[in-house]
Amino acid sequence: MEPTGQESRGAAGPERGREKTGSEEGGEGTSPQEAAEPGPSGSGGPGGGEMAAPEVERRREGRGEARESGSGKEAEKPGGRPPRTFRERYWEGSRARYRERTERKWTPGTKWKYRLERKPQGLRKPSAVDNGERDVLPEETKETLVGWVPDQEPRQPTIRFTLCPRSRRQSQWSSPCRPSGSVINELAKMGDPDVLEMVQEKGRRTSREPDYASHINDEQSLSSRETSFLITEESEPAKRFNLFLRRRVLFKRDEQSKDSIFFRDGIRQIDFVLSYVDDIKKEAELKAERRKLFEQNLRKTGLELETEDKRNSEDGRTYFVKIHAPWEVLVTYAEVLGVKMPIKETEIPRDEKMSLSYLAGPVKLPRNVKHPRPEYFTAQFSRNRQELFLIEDESSFFPSSMRNRIVYYILSRCPFGIEDGKKRFGIERLLTSHTYSSAYPLHDGQYWKPSEPPNPVNERYILRQNWARFSYFYKEQPLDLIRNYFGEKFGIYFVFLGFYTEMLTFAAVVGLACFIYGLLSMSDTSSSTEICDPLIGGQIIMCPLCDFVCDYWRLNTTCLASQVSHLFDNESTVFFAIFMGIWVTLFLEFWKQRQARLEYEWDLVDFEEEQQQLQLRPEFEAMCTHRKMNPVTKEMEPYMPLCSRLPWYFLSGATVTLWMSLVIACMVAVIVYRLSVFATFASFMESEASLKQVKSFLTPQITTSLTGSCLNFIVILILNFFYEKISAWITKMEIPRTYQEYESSLTLKMFLFQFVNFYSSCFYVAFFKGKFVGYPGKYTYLFNVWRSEECDPGGCLIELTTQLTIIMTGKQIFGNIKEAIYPLILNWWRRRKARTNSEKLYSRWEQDHDLETFGSLGLFYEYLETVIQFGFVTLFVASFPLAPLLALLNNIIEIRVDAWKLTTQYRRPVAAKAHSIGVWQDILYGMAVLSVATNAFIVAFTSDIIPRLVYYYAYSTDATEPMKGYINNSLSTFLIADFPNHTVPSEKRDFTTCRYRDYRFPPDHDQKYFHNMQYWHVLAAKMTFIIVMEHIVFLVKFLLAWMIPDVPKDVLEKIKREKLITIKILHDFELNKLKENLRTSSAEFSKRVMIQENQVLGKSTLS
Repeated sequence: MEPTGQESRGAAGPERGREKTGSEEGGEGTSPQEAAEPGPSGSGGPGGGEMAAPEVERRREGRGEARESGSGKEAEKPGGRPPRTFRERYWEGSRARYRERTERKWTPGTKWKYRLERKPQGLRKPSAVDNGERDVLPEETKETLVGWVPDQEPRQPTIRFTLCPRSRRQSQWSSPCRPSGSVINELAKMGDPDVLEMVQEKGRRTSREPDYASHINDEQSLSSRETSFLITEESEPAKRFNLFLRRRVLFKRDEQSKDSIFFRDGIRQIDFVLSYVDDIKKEAELKAERRKLFEQNLRKTGLELETEDKRNSEDGRTYFVKIHAPWEVLVTYAEVLGVKMPIKETEIPRDEKMSLSYLAGPVKLPRNVKHPRPEYFTAQFSRNRQELFLIEDESSFFPSSMRNRIVYYILSRCPFGIEDGKKRFGIERLLTSHTYSSAYPLHDGQYWKPSEPPNPVNERYILRQNWARFSYFYKEQPLDLIRNYFGEKFGIYFVFLGFYTEMLTFAAVVGLACFIYGLLSMSDTSSSTEICDPLIGGQIIMCPLCDFVCDYWRLNTTCLASQVSHLFDNESTVFFAIFMGIWVTLFLEFWKQRQARLEYEWDLVDFEEEQQQLQLRPEFEAMCTHRKMNPVTKEMEPYMPLCSRLPWYFLSGATVTLWMSLVIACMVAVIVYRLSVFATFASFMESEASLKQVKSFLTPQITTSLTGSCLNFIVILILNFFYEKISAWITKMEIPRTYQEYESSLTLKMFLFQFVNFYSSCFYVAFFKGKFVGYPGKYTYLFNVWRSEECDPGGCLIELTTQLTIIMTGKQIFGNIKEAIYPLILNWWRRRKARTNSEKLYSRWEQDHDLETFGSLGLFYEYLETVIQFGFVTLFVASFPLAPLLALLNNIIEIRVDAWKLTTQYRRPVAAKAHSIGVWQDILYGMAVLSVATNAFIVAFTSDIIPRLVYYYAYSTDATEPMKGYINNSLSTFLIADFPNHTVPSEKRDFTTCRYRDYRFPPDHDQKYFHNMQYWHVLAAKMTFIIVMEHIVFLVKFLLAWMIPDVPKDVLEKIKREKLITIKILHDFELNKLKENLRTSSAEFSKRVMIQENQVLGKSTLS
């Protein structure tokens, strides 16, 4: 019957025939003793253990049956020589023991007991012959096949790998070794290609030693291609693509490659691109060797690479390495990263409720753009349970953002050699050393036209048409599409920016109303009326604002400044300050609700931070020389002692302190500029007759304030530019352990510096300017040289408004210009230099290569810009009610600018996962609390509202016009004769006194120039107002925070409902598997075994 076996092997295909070489050798001239001898890998043995073949023979002999020849094994014939050797005596004893155990185990009515964790090997489906005949199994396969029905389509196996080998004394039925998935995942996280080679060798052993089982469950009815761990270049996908050889021969590269995102075969999608240029320097050989080892290791991990020669590139210098992740790699690393994939379309309807929906029609997007995909119930992906998931098309099952995230995960951990005794790995290190010039995923296609088949849907074009257009500024954002294309981290940023902009609408409306109130009441205010009145303000002589050079001046020269000050310093200021304290609380509480709803909608409820942010950084692993056991996982992890990092911590702290001190020094320099230039402006404007016309609105105070603010803004930009570079470098030198530690450390450094850099001048004007001036004859001096600045008679609020307006508006305009024009000019120049050979094809990867890089910290700076703007809106909003309106207009433009630059001017960023805005939320909470205090102090000490209220209720003498006489009451009198000689103006005047802003006794009083009682009344009122306002706002804040739940009730119910349904789906799935396993009863099982053994016995007898 040997020819039959040969025909069966031929029908199974050449590969299967090669896999059975061990059986063929065993079938020719094997003695009974040799056949009975258990070797390390018996022919036809199971894939997981070496003693399965003797175990099956012992089962047969335990039932009193003759020993079969199998694959060249001869049966023991009656009348043969008695067992004399130790081996034969051992087998006789084993048969007796097995017979007793079998009789006890296989009694009628006994059910076969399975453990749910047991996952035995499936049945490998043999290859079909080319002439279309029915599949025929080799005879030696049928011998060990249990439950084989010739007309039944065999199920394909699930190949499971494990580093835990089965004991030689175990059979495949007794206690199988479970697949060590956690070990495999940890090895995959380490990115060690040698481990993957071990896994591949285990797979080859399994294919040579197939383990056929009778109870085949649904979980294992998958193709080996779908569930193998990782493949090499010679694996099945490469052979599969050979089927498309004719298509590749007929393929016209010039027609397809212009916008193609596929390999040359037109089938395998490009998931990532690496580029490099030949280096003629002395390190060229080292870089070439690094690239060679790196790409070899990438191929070992299963990635498929295709290199474009530099002769095909536009500039004739750049090589492009295109990377494709096959299905086996995707399913493996999807499990490693804990990706959730759909298992069933959801039954829970979308929440489409919107108040005044009939008015919201114009702002809505088409439904297919807003929700491009249906909602699904999801479960964490497992390569061993693929039939659970809705896999309709393997090429589109994983979205492109997830594919490039997986590939980048591999690239960041792939080694490229050992240098200086340390293992070097990671694409970032190769990019830093210029071994590769760039690494980026491809955009879907051109942003100005839709894609053409066979390319997938061009989501970039859809985003450009419905999101990245300035004419759509009033439209809602396609958040689901943004998330699908750029990843959850970018999606959450745009959700936050959009929500913040929506909430600014309410603050902007109230602020605009307060501004309009001040505008309408400007002509009726008694303070500005008295100042502008020639009979009142024109008769008040004010003391000089600087020593010796400045002259006396009349109060009515500040008429315009007092009127403008009333726009922002009126009764509505207090209301708006309290309103903004409550608004910021509502904003943060509602954002928590929006974030919780987003976590549910985007399936981030059970997102574990360690899956993404708490992963060890490759740089940390490379620098670590110590290992320490994790007390939670009980695994050895890289560890760096504190003593090794302490010097960098000290350097980091010293650098941040130094730069913050530098900011303070620059602010002091600007103050010195204002003090020294003020006198020059004052004397120049007095002497120039041509400036008489502008003196009414361009006073020396306003001129100095404007120029000082502009100079301060320029200094801020310069310091910010250099500090960004230094802080990123210092943070890397600290060698943070995880990505979360890296981002937290960088965020702390950058925010502290930006806080001091942008807000220090505002804090100075609000809380220090004019507060420690002294009085005429006894002024305070900065460095004993420059006299301290004084506030305008109407208060310093107008100067704070000027400072805030210039810095906030200037920063927003500069930021938008930088974000829009800078990448546009760079890309134009890069393309202009690259397009030297117009006859060559400008391929998709070259087009993206010429775009600007967004960078790993690009989103960090976007958050930082938004948080700094949030500080301007909240910290000093009492001085400038129009700040929310300016922020609202800026954010409307900012959303479209960011969308435009991401879709048209930047390379596609690598997708990343996140479930919140991270540490920025804590910073917002801190600024919200600080804003209550700053606004209370601004109203109390910077504005003039409290002194007016004190005069109104305590010192007014006119019942019909309570505020009449307030200006005269707020000014104290100084005797000119009391001026020191070095401060008195050079010209003699015919008046004897001058006025200055303060509450002091007059010269004829016993306690002249000391603070009078009204000063202490005003101070007490200011402190009382601060305490009352803070307590009221904080009480309301805490009540709102307590009343507003972090997670809305409907979202909580949906989460519970979805978890319940998901658990039910998984339970039904496992139950169906168990039923399939238990479908064959023990009696039927024994019957089939008997039938097959009789067939084999008959064949051996005939032979």
